Amino acid sequence: MIVGLIIACEVAFWVLLAAGLAFRYVFRMPRLGLALLLCEPLLEVVLFVVTAIDLRYGAEPDWRHGLAAVYIGFTVGLGHSTVRWADARVAHRFAGGPPPVRPPKYGRARAVHEWKVAGRWTLAALVAVALLQAAVWYVGGDGETDSLRAWQSRMLWVIGINLVIAGSYTLFPKSGPKSGPKSGPKSGPKSGPKSGPKSGPKSGPKSGPNGGSEGGPDGGSEREPAKMR
Repeated sequence: MIVGLIIACEVAFWVLLAAGLAFRYVFRMPRLGLALLLCEPLLEVVLFVVTAIDLRYGAEPDWRHGLAAVYIGFTVGLGHSTVRWADARVAHRFAGGPPPVRPPKYGRARAVHEWKVAGRWTLAALVAVALLQAAVWYVGGDGETDSLRAWQSRMLWVIGINLVIAGSYTLFPKSGPKSGPKSGPKSGPKSGPKSGPKSGPKSGPKSGPNGGSEGGPDGGSEREPAKMR
Protein backbone atom coordinates (compact mmCIF):
# COMPACT_ATOMS: atom_id res chain seq x y z
CA MET A 1 0.00 0.00 0.00
CA ILE A 2 2.74 2.47 0.92
CA VAL A 3 4.72 1.76 -2.25
CA GLY A 4 1.61 2.17 -4.38
CA LEU A 5 0.86 5.48 -2.71
CA ILE A 6 4.44 6.68 -3.34
CA ILE A 7 4.08 5.86 -7.04
CA ALA A 8 0.71 7.60 -7.17
CA CYS A 9 2.19 10.71 -5.53
CA GLU A 10 5.04 10.80 -8.04
CA VAL A 11 2.67 10.48 -11.01
CA ALA A 12 0.35 13.11 -9.55
CA PHE A 13 3.31 15.47 -9.04
CA TRP A 14 4.15 15.48 -12.74
CA VAL A 15 0.51 15.62 -13.80
CA LEU A 16 -0.12 18.68 -11.61
CA LEU A 17 3.09 20.27 -12.83
CA ALA A 18 2.21 19.79 -16.50
CA ALA A 19 -1.38 20.94 -15.99
CA GLY A 20 -0.37 23.98 -13.96
CA LEU A 21 2.17 25.15 -16.53
CA ALA A 22 -0.23 24.48 -19.39
CA PHE A 23 -2.99 26.60 -17.84
CA ARG A 24 -0.49 29.28 -16.89
CA TYR A 25 1.22 29.77 -20.26
CA VAL A 26 -0.71 27.94 -22.99
CA PHE A 27 -4.32 28.72 -22.00
CA ARG A 28 -3.43 32.09 -20.43
CA MET A 29 -5.09 31.25 -17.10
CA PRO A 30 -2.31 32.04 -14.62
CA ARG A 31 -4.43 31.90 -11.47
CA LEU A 32 -5.74 28.43 -12.18
CA GLY A 33 -2.26 27.30 -13.12
CA LEU A 34 -0.85 28.66 -9.87
CA ALA A 35 -3.59 26.94 -7.90
CA LEU A 36 -2.71 23.60 -9.46
CA LEU A 37 0.97 24.08 -8.67
CA LEU A 38 0.15 24.91 -5.07
CA CYS A 39 -1.66 21.60 -4.73
CA GLU A 40 1.59 19.67 -5.05
CA PRO A 41 2.66 19.96 -1.37
CA LEU A 42 -0.63 18.33 -0.42
CA LEU A 43 0.64 15.09 -1.97
CA GLU A 44 3.45 14.87 0.58
CA VAL A 45 1.03 15.67 3.40
CA VAL A 46 -1.23 12.80 2.32
CA LEU A 47 1.71 10.40 2.11
CA PHE A 48 2.98 11.46 5.51
CA VAL A 49 -0.42 11.01 7.17
CA VAL A 50 -1.04 7.60 5.60
CA THR A 51 2.42 6.39 6.65
CA ALA A 52 1.90 7.60 10.22
CA ILE A 53 -1.51 5.90 10.42
CA ASP A 54 -0.03 2.67 9.09
CA LEU A 55 2.60 2.70 11.82
CA ARG A 56 0.07 3.74 14.45
CA TYR A 57 -2.12 0.71 13.84
CA GLY A 58 0.63 -1.82 14.37
CA ALA A 59 2.42 -2.11 11.02
CA GLU A 60 6.00 -3.28 11.44
CA PRO A 61 8.43 -0.55 10.27
CA ASP A 62 10.28 -1.69 7.17
CA TRP A 63 11.95 -0.30 4.06
CA ARG A 64 8.62 0.91 2.64
CA HIS A 65 8.10 3.35 5.50
CA GLY A 66 11.70 4.49 5.17
CA LEU A 67 11.20 5.02 1.43
CA ALA A 68 8.14 7.16 2.13
CA ALA A 69 10.19 9.38 4.46
CA VAL A 70 12.96 9.68 1.88
CA TYR A 71 10.47 10.54 -0.88
CA ILE A 72 8.93 13.30 1.22
CA GLY A 73 12.37 14.67 2.10
CA PHE A 74 13.55 14.77 -1.49
CA THR A 75 10.31 16.37 -2.64
CA VAL A 76 10.78 19.10 -0.05
CA GLY A 77 14.45 19.66 -0.96
CA LEU A 78 14.27 19.30 -4.75
CA GLY A 79 10.64 19.88 -5.68
CA HIS A 80 10.82 23.68 -5.83
CA SER A 81 13.91 23.72 -8.05
CA THR A 82 12.26 21.15 -10.35
CA VAL A 83 9.19 23.38 -10.72
CA ARG A 84 11.37 26.42 -11.48
CA TRP A 85 13.36 24.43 -14.06
CA ALA A 86 10.20 23.38 -15.90
CA ASP A 87 8.58 26.81 -15.54
CA ALA A 88 11.50 28.60 -17.21
CA ARG A 89 11.45 26.30 -20.22
CA VAL A 90 7.68 26.36 -20.72
CA ALA A 91 7.62 30.15 -20.37
CA HIS A 92 10.36 30.46 -23.02
CA ARG A 93 8.62 28.04 -25.38
CA PHE A 94 5.04 29.28 -25.15
CA ALA A 95 5.06 32.77 -23.62
CA GLY A 96 8.12 34.40 -25.19
CA GLY A 97 10.06 34.40 -21.94
CA PRO A 98 13.83 34.70 -21.79
CA PRO A 99 15.83 31.59 -22.62
CA PRO A 100 16.70 29.42 -19.63
CA VAL A 101 20.00 30.28 -18.01
CA ARG A 102 22.47 27.46 -18.36
CA PRO A 103 24.68 26.66 -15.37
CA PRO A 104 28.23 27.96 -15.60
CA LYS A 105 30.93 25.54 -16.65
CA TYR A 106 34.19 26.93 -15.33
CA GLY A 107 35.92 28.62 -12.45
CA ARG A 108 34.44 30.03 -9.28
CA ALA A 109 30.97 30.40 -10.81
CA ARG A 110 30.82 26.63 -11.39
CA ALA A 111 31.93 26.00 -7.80
CA VAL A 112 29.18 28.27 -6.46
CA HIS A 113 26.63 26.43 -8.62
CA GLU A 114 27.79 23.06 -7.30
CA TRP A 115 27.49 24.26 -3.71
CA LYS A 116 23.91 25.36 -4.38
CA VAL A 117 23.10 21.93 -5.81
CA ALA A 118 24.77 20.26 -2.84
CA GLY A 119 22.75 22.47 -0.50
CA ARG A 120 19.46 21.33 -2.04
CA TRP A 121 20.44 17.66 -1.84
CA THR A 122 21.67 18.12 1.72
CA LEU A 123 18.38 19.74 2.71
CA ALA A 124 16.47 16.84 1.16
CA ALA A 125 18.58 14.28 3.00
CA LEU A 126 18.31 16.12 6.32
CA VAL A 127 14.51 16.29 6.05
CA ALA A 128 14.46 12.57 5.34
CA VAL A 129 16.74 11.87 8.32
CA ALA A 130 14.47 13.96 10.57
CA LEU A 131 11.34 12.12 9.40
CA LEU A 132 13.03 8.76 9.86
CA GLN A 133 14.07 9.73 13.37
CA ALA A 134 10.52 10.84 14.13
CA ALA A 135 9.32 7.44 12.93
CA VAL A 136 11.83 5.72 15.24
CA TRP A 137 10.57 7.70 18.21
CA TYR A 138 6.97 7.09 17.17
CA VAL A 139 7.45 3.34 17.05
CA GLY A 140 9.31 3.31 20.35
CA GLY A 141 12.04 1.09 21.68
CA ASP A 142 10.02 -2.11 21.41
CA GLY A 143 9.57 -1.88 17.63
CA GLU A 144 11.94 -3.00 14.90
CA THR A 145 13.71 0.10 13.65
CA ASP A 146 16.77 -1.34 11.86
CA SER A 147 15.35 -0.62 8.40
CA LEU A 148 14.71 3.00 9.36
CA ARG A 149 18.25 3.34 10.72
CA ALA A 150 19.58 1.90 7.47
CA TRP A 151 17.80 4.62 5.50
CA GLN A 152 19.35 7.23 7.79
CA SER A 153 22.82 5.87 7.01
CA ARG A 154 22.11 6.09 3.28
CA MET A 155 21.06 9.72 3.65
CA LEU A 156 24.33 10.51 5.41
CA TRP A 157 26.15 9.01 2.43
CA VAL A 158 24.13 11.23 0.10
CA ILE A 159 25.18 14.29 2.09
CA GLY A 160 28.83 13.25 2.10
CA ILE A 161 28.96 12.56 -1.65
CA ASN A 162 27.44 15.93 -2.50
CA LEU A 163 29.84 17.77 -0.19
CA VAL A 164 32.81 15.97 -1.76
CA ILE A 165 31.65 16.88 -5.28
CA ALA A 166 31.13 20.54 -4.38
CA GLY A 167 34.44 20.67 -2.54
CA SER A 168 36.31 19.23 -5.51
CA TYR A 169 35.07 22.09 -7.71
CA THR A 170 36.30 24.52 -5.06
CA LEU A 171 39.75 22.99 -4.54
CA PHE A 172 40.30 22.06 -8.18
CA PRO A 173 38.30 24.58 -10.23
CA LYS A 174 37.75 23.68 -13.84
CA SER A 175 39.47 26.19 -16.09
CA GLY A 176 37.93 27.35 -19.34
CA PRO A 177 39.41 26.70 -22.76
CA LYS A 178 42.43 28.80 -23.55
CA SER A 179 42.10 31.24 -26.43
CA GLY A 180 43.89 30.00 -29.54
CA PRO A 181 46.46 31.92 -31.60
CA LYS A 182 45.33 34.81 -33.70
CA SER A 183 44.32 34.29 -37.30
CA GLY A 184 46.96 33.27 -39.83
CA PRO A 185 50.61 34.28 -39.91
CA LYS A 186 51.48 37.81 -40.68
CA SER A 187 51.78 38.71 -44.31
CA GLY A 188 55.25 38.66 -45.90
CA PRO A 189 57.37 41.67 -46.65
CA LYS A 190 55.47 44.42 -48.34
CA SER A 191 57.59 44.58 -51.44
CA GLY A 192 60.44 42.70 -52.97
CA PRO A 193 64.02 43.84 -53.05
CA LYS A 194 64.65 47.24 -54.43
CA SER A 195 65.48 47.55 -58.05
CA GLY A 196 69.06 46.83 -59.09
CA PRO A 197 71.83 49.37 -59.27
CA LYS A 198 71.40 52.29 -61.46
CA SER A 199 72.71 52.24 -64.98
CA GLY A 200 76.47 52.01 -65.47
CA PRO A 201 78.92 54.89 -65.23
CA LYS A 202 78.55 57.80 -67.45
CA SER A 203 80.54 57.97 -70.60
CA GLY A 204 84.33 58.25 -70.30
CA PRO A 205 86.36 61.46 -70.29
CA LYS A 206 85.61 63.92 -72.98
CA SER A 207 87.98 63.98 -75.87
CA GLY A 208 90.45 66.81 -76.16
CA PRO A 209 90.92 69.13 -79.10
CA ASN A 210 93.42 66.74 -80.67
CA GLY A 211 91.25 63.75 -80.40
CA GLY A 212 92.87 62.48 -77.22
CA SER A 213 91.19 62.30 -74.00
CA GLU A 214 91.01 65.48 -72.01
CA GLY A 215 93.80 65.34 -69.45
CA GLY A 216 96.98 67.02 -68.42
CA PRO A 217 99.12 69.34 -70.55
CA ASP A 218 100.93 66.41 -72.17
CA GLY A 219 97.74 64.86 -73.26
CA GLY A 220 98.10 62.04 -70.72
CA SER A 221 95.45 61.19 -68.31
CA GLU A 222 95.18 63.35 -65.30
CA ARG A 223 96.77 61.62 -62.32
CA GLU A 224 94.69 60.83 -59.26
CA PRO A 225 95.43 63.10 -56.40
CA ALA A 226 97.78 61.61 -53.87
CA LYS A 227 96.19 60.08 -50.82
CA MET A 228 96.42 62.06 -47.70
CA ARG A 229 99.05 60.83 -45.41
